[in-house]
Amino acid sequence: MAKAAAATTTSTAPRLKALYESQYRGELQAELGLDNVHQVPRLEKIVVSVGMGKFKEDKRLQDAVINTLTKVTGQAPTKRLAKKSIAGFKIRAGMGAPIGALVTLRGARMYEFLDRFANVALPRVRDFHGVGTKFDRSGNYNYGITDQSIFPELTFEETQLVHGMQITFTIKNGSKTASRAMLEKFGLPFEKESN
Repeated sequence: MAKAAAATTTSTAPRLKALYESQYRGELQAELGLDNVHQVPRLEKIVVSVGMGKFKEDKRLQDAVINTLTKVTGQAPTKRLAKKSIAGFKIRAGMGAPIGALVTLRGARMYEFLDRFANVALPRVRDFHGVGTKFDRSGNYNYGITDQSIFPELTFEETQLVHGMQITFTIKNGSKTASRAMLEKFGLPFEKESN
């Protein structure tokens, strides 16, 4: 009984979280010239979402999207229904079929996903020259993927129905330069800016 309790309490922190707390936070504070350690940008959550768009009635695509998000993130996704009625897209508010699915990652799962995404999935992108450099005003970052097959967790059969996904990094105390500096520390390869 005591061995089982000891085994559950000895779980280690994810690699990137441990690096952030021991090394990256201090380096970022010095590089950005911040007075207080609480001003240093930190990753708050990662949202992985997939829109089903015009295929919202296709049950096979819905199952593929749910399977992809579950395997890639290790967490069950929530299905999203329309919030507004839009006649041009033939959508009514609260319509029966989901128009998308998303997973919100926090804590250990967030850092583990970021580690796998930056070091395993992104190098598998064909003709990859780095991720884009556009941040929003709050310093949050979005990256879109057109093909889910870059994730090694998925088998060949599970990538037959191709769909994209949107990955949103929500950053606390972020600005464009501070958020980019933090994500570069985590291993996200940004494309070189041409002069």
